[in-house]
Amino acid sequence: MTAEKAEDTTGKGGFAGFDPKSVEPYIVKDPESLAINMARAVEQMGKAASAWLAPRETGEKAHTFAQPVSDMVKTLSKVSEYWLSDPRRTLEAQTNLMGSFFDIWSRTVHRMAGDIVEEPEILKRNDKRFADEDWVKNPFFDFIRQAYFVTSDWAERMVEGAEGLDEHTRHKAVFYVRQIASALSPTNFITTNPQLYRETVASSGANLVKGMQMLAEDIAAGRGDLRLRQTDTSKFAIGENIAITPGKVIAQSDVCQVIQYEASTETVLKRPLLICPPWINKFYVLDLNPEKSFIKWAVDQGHTVFVISWVNPDERHANKDWEAYAREGIGFALDTVERATGEREVNAIGYCVGGTLLAATLALHAAEGDDRIRSATLFTTQVDFTYAGDLKVFVDEDQIRHVEANMSSTGYLEGSKMATAFNMLRASELIWPYFVNNYLKGQDPLPFDLLYWNSDCTRMPAANHSFYLRNCYLENKLSTGEMVLAGKKISLGDVKIPIYNLATKEDHIAPAKSVFLGSSRFGGKVTFVLSGSGHIAGVVNPPARSKYQFWTGGPAKGDLDAWIEKAKETPGSWWPHWHSWVERLDKRRVPARKAGGPLNSLEDAPGSFVRVRA
Repeated sequence: MTAEKAEDTTGKGGFAGFDPKSVEPYIVKDPESLAINMARAVEQMGKAASAWLAPRETGEKAHTFAQPVSDMVKTLSKVSEYWLSDPRRTLEAQTNLMGSFFDIWSRTVHRMAGDIVEEPEILKRNDKRFADEDWVKNPFFDFIRQAYFVTSDWAERMVEGAEGLDEHTRHKAVFYVRQIASALSPTNFITTNPQLYRETVASSGANLVKGMQMLAEDIAAGRGDLRLRQTDTSKFAIGENIAITPGKVIAQSDVCQVIQYEASTETVLKRPLLICPPWINKFYVLDLNPEKSFIKWAVDQGHTVFVISWVNPDERHANKDWEAYAREGIGFALDTVERATGEREVNAIGYCVGGTLLAATLALHAAEGDDRIRSATLFTTQVDFTYAGDLKVFVDEDQIRHVEANMSSTGYLEGSKMATAFNMLRASELIWPYFVNNYLKGQDPLPFDLLYWNSDCTRMPAANHSFYLRNCYLENKLSTGEMVLAGKKISLGDVKIPIYNLATKEDHIAPAKSVFLGSSRFGGKVTFVLSGSGHIAGVVNPPARSKYQFWTGGPAKGDLDAWIEKAKETPGSWWPHWHSWVERLDKRRVPARKAGGPLNSLEDAPGSFVRVRA
């Protein structure tokens, strides 16, 4: 370690670059008001606790906290066993950690003496949680910041260095360590976060009163579970300022409504376009507003667009499995398209799990000789789950049995469970910043349409969800030709139609590596395209925004990184590239069609199914 004497700009020595006057905002000036507000905050905490306990005391909700905690403890104990089984290993691990703390202490002492000390590269992070300048300037918070980075890095190394762990256990251990590190970040606590500390002192704790009130409201809104508000939901209304592309609901089954959108061009492509969205969340992610709407954009390019709007299921749908969703969802929608337009051949799009269902249905159709879908586009869709990412942490036999047991009592999985799982994939961005902003700062979140959609969760039918977890995540049967639908083993190798397979580079739900590998499972020509950004922003990227980029190249073979090196990078949205791909397959046009055609419309788009909240 090297150090130089810093020029004393304060005239009083001390921490290099630290002005002792800067502690003024941290001094409590009105202890009486602070005490009163702390008492009020505790009162609101009591209301939050009551809101959480009430449905559990009446039996409306079961205590489900023990199982995930038990799994975490069991997983991390396997890591501990390795390091504690050999005293020399234990001493080495402890010495590494203590040595890092001594280095921090030494740097702090030198800086307090007025020396300029270069921080190690490993501690230089572009972490927006620590953006406040006092994380570096203030010696107390600087020490905490460095200690947090050192300790969390050390914990991850303990997992990575533990020998004898199977791949799944190691994956879970890394995931749990990162969740713990995110939860215990000093940014999440008042006394260890400089900005929170200053705001609490400045408002004499009024922020905590408002924050605890919001916490109680959010637990009550979740009927005993915390419904973390990420946006101001009062600013949005489905069909009024979100999901407003004109159209009609023209058919309805037990599991879905089928929407046809009004044409906006004089002529349209002869082949209609059928979109199969995920039933985890709702279809209007593709129709957030006119500027972002993929649906409206596709209509404006001359597509006759049909969308499946899935039911938000309840106990009546408990036995609706994948075959039901394939027959009463995709099959029903294909029948509806033909009745509405007279066209038998369609282009189809599947998004996320909707794409996985579409791929499985294509394989079933191939086995049955059904050739109505002439091309398929898959948005961030996994068909091979070998590299399925952190969601695999939640999938093993014990955990699936636990989920199935919970679903057996209601017939469905609560939408909040899936929402929490997805948020945990990016806890440092999707959970803890909102926890801090809402409940510690006491600030209402800003309105944001995408986060409104994200909060509008859906339930999962028991049979459907169990089939998905077991056949895809646990046993990976779709990729191996072992999945059984309608009593038939189905194979993606039988799918010979053209496939446009879109992955997104920063996807945490359907990792690009996983989508890339899945391209090789189809029997026909696959056009693999990689978009910038993640699972949502990489898909919902209208050309007018000129954001991100996409990569195109040869067949999806070999290694993804090697493919990217040779691929062509194009700035902006991939949407026009996709439209050109569709037109090359069949560019014939016909006069614009009226929504519904000979069918009577049931209601205006976006329909009633999408309005049902979990």
